[in-house]
Amino acid sequence: MKTSSAKAKGRRLQQWVRDRILTAFPKLDTSDVRSTSMGAAGEDVLLAKAARDVFPYSVECKSLKAVSIYKHVDQAKSNCPEGAEPLVIIKADRRKPLAVVDADHFIELSKGSRYEKNKVR
Repeated sequence: MKTSSAKAKGRRLQQWVRDRILTAFPKLDTSDVRSTSMGAAGEDVLLAKAARDVFPYSVECKSLKAVSIYKHVDQAKSNCPEGAEPLVIIKADRRKPLAVVDADHFIELSKGSRYEKNKVR
């Protein structure tokens, strides 16, 4: 894949995340949640204070051809009873466990989190 194609793929993912955050929190606007330029140091999605108050996460986006975690997500989906949400907990040696859920589900969860009290005015 050409470098420009890889960067475009990553940019699309960053913009997808930005758009989902803006949709989930309609009082925010595009100046509150911004996708950074490719190759810029730091977070991939920049959050202004108003956005960070309601969505307190630092976002790093990785758009890859293949990620092995998906086979585990597929297994969780196939074992998931109706009405439940698939969740994969992964852990590497000497590392903390991580939780993997669908991104849209995660953003919806964050709307009802303990940070909801910090609603945008």
